Amino acid sequence: MVRELSQKSETLLLKPGRLWNQAIAKTEYARQTGDLKSIETEYQLIEQDNISFVIRSLSNITRKEEAKAQQKLQEVKTGKYIDPFLPYNPNLFVCDISASHLCLLNKFNIVDGHLLIVTRDFEEQENLLNIHDFAALWSCMKEIDGLAFYNGGPAAGSSQRHKHLQLLPLPLIPDLACLPIQPAIDQVRFQNSLGIIPSFPFINAIASYDFTKIDNPFTVGKLMLDCYYSLLEKVGLNLLDNSPQQPAAYNFLATRKWMMVIPRSRDSFDSIAINSLGFAGSLFVRDQTGLELLKEQTPLNVLSSVAYSKLIEN
Repeated sequence: MVRELSQKSETLLLKPGRLWNQAIAKTEYARQTGDLKSIETEYQLIEQDNISFVIRSLSNITRKEEAKAQQKLQEVKTGKYIDPFLPYNPNLFVCDISASHLCLLNKFNIVDGHLLIVTRDFEEQENLLNIHDFAALWSCMKEIDGLAFYNGGPAAGSSQRHKHLQLLPLPLIPDLACLPIQPAIDQVRFQNSLGIIPSFPFINAIASYDFTKIDNPFTVGKLMLDCYYSLLEKVGLNLLDNSPQQPAAYNFLATRKWMMVIPRSRDSFDSIAINSLGFAGSLFVRDQTGLELLKEQTPLNVLSSVAYSKLIEN
């Protein structure tokens, strides 16, 4: 199991009480400069097993797809990976978090305050999370009560190679006071802080915790790292000795109260692309055809089709 930590300085640069105001101020600025390409959506709710799935229709997703296609074209021409975070767009820069991480706006945001927690140096998105990732994440989560997530590899919905976590402020929509999957989480019977969501018909593991009274984010980072490793093992993602690379694709979600891991088998069901947010109860469709397909198949069946029904072997 990989548990060795790097020697980067445990220096916190994020100033308490400022992150949200900085994020909103930079959002307004980046919108004026045209660097923020917000994606307008409409949404409706689909009820299944006491979960109010939020289904968003992406009316102008083409701008994100065009940007990705342009990036791929440049990579083909130059033969080199085009890293959107190195260098990052200064008009999307929110703040420094630590010696190892900084905070950017999500260029193609759906809601204001959608933040990216990005490594300063290039690391692969398919690398395991480490204590510095978790310390930076918790520093932001102390400031913003939100849903954090990590798409571990292309099969888990990741579109960029440069390592980055994401943080969305809660609630996801005004109509829901809590996450859509909260009723399912309420049914979990935790043993030693670990459990599974019984109503999910696919492999998952969840850990509960309360780190709100701990001041040092690096202390919390170590505790979150231990939870993370326990969840990976519980879902059958056995770590490779002396390797920072993850054993297989997965989605990671976390709040101030819990974290969850779901192994992934593929990135989409038909035309419906799925990342970590799908397992929080927030799904995206391109058009009416996708919406009708989702209604016909049901959200939980669609999620099951991109996950695993039994422990994977690696």
